[in-house]
Amino acid sequence: MKGLIHIYCGDGKGKTTAATGLAVRAAGCGMKVLLVQFLKGQETGELRALAHIPGITVLRGKASEKFTFQMDERELQQTYDLNTKNLLTAVEQARAGACDLLVLDEVMGALSCQLIDEDLLRSLVEQKPERLELVMTGRNPPDWLIEAADYVSEIKKVKHPYDRGVSARRGIEM
Repeated sequence: MKGLIHIYCGDGKGKTTAATGLAVRAAGCGMKVLLVQFLKGQETGELRALAHIPGITVLRGKASEKFTFQMDERELQQTYDLNTKNLLTAVEQARAGACDLLVLDEVMGALSCQLIDEDLLRSLVEQKPERLELVMTGRNPPDWLIEAADYVSEIKKVKHPYDRGVSARRGIEM
């Protein structure tokens, strides 16, 4: 099976949910899954569930509990270093055939904040192993990523409770 490139992007809720659902499906079919989360440090319900599914490995990358716009230079550098380390691990595992499905969750956010090595991501995309299924999520993918992708699904926010002051709810948004 030839692996393809998927992008889940947009300003709507559901990008991580879609990518996680695909990871569960793939693991259920015996595929080895590596899910790398960028810019996320908080414990979430999907992480607890994924920990119980054989064949799924999760790496996370956020050196601070703050939002990126609240971080100082040291925290930004630590986040960049951790993100790049996790991406490098993912690239090495993908090239070694240690995963069939690689999910880079919120990689576009890390990219737009310059908190990841763009050249490393570009080399993964351009030299993707033939059988690797690659999924990337986040807002505003750059043109070069859209051009490289086989699937691009945009999730558009039409209405969201946050606009009315409703905070993220455990089990639904996190």
